[in-house]
Amino acid sequence: MLSLEKILAMNYDQRKLENQLCFPFYAVSRLIIRAYQDDLDRLGITYPQYLVMLVLWEKEGITVNEIGERLILNTNTITPLLKRMESMDLIKRTQSKEDQRRVVVTLTDVGKLMKEKAVDIPLRLLEKLKIDPSQTNIEDAIKLKEQLHQLIALLNH
Repeated sequence: MLSLEKILAMNYDQRKLENQLCFPFYAVSRLIIRAYQDDLDRLGITYPQYLVMLVLWEKEGITVNEIGERLILNTNTITPLLKRMESMDLIKRTQSKEDQRRVVVTLTDVGKLMKEKAVDIPLRLLEKLKIDPSQTNIEDAIKLKEQLHQLIALLNH
């Protein structure tokens, strides 16, 4: 394992882009979102809207705060996103009967139908990434996803 002293002795310039841990994550994120673009354009939604739909297809009738927690988004980010989705007739927001301060989000019929139209999107992404689910390289992808979730948990404490 490299110590800080060894790294500094190697004349490691932490200000170089190639030495940044964050840049590959940024680049991969942008490129994966770009890989989704054609499918999302067909659905008429953005990537953040797709993420909200994934959450609601998994569990409908959850609060705005729960969606924000799942997507690691603040309320001031998620609220405009949900308003736009409501204007597109994908979701409906209603005040909770138990607690008027909470807003519950449900899918409309249009949002529910979109689930079937989106069913192949994850497989098409795997194809674009040259990952064959029937081959062993899917194990590498799963391992990478698990490592990323560990990193998210560390950073989101």
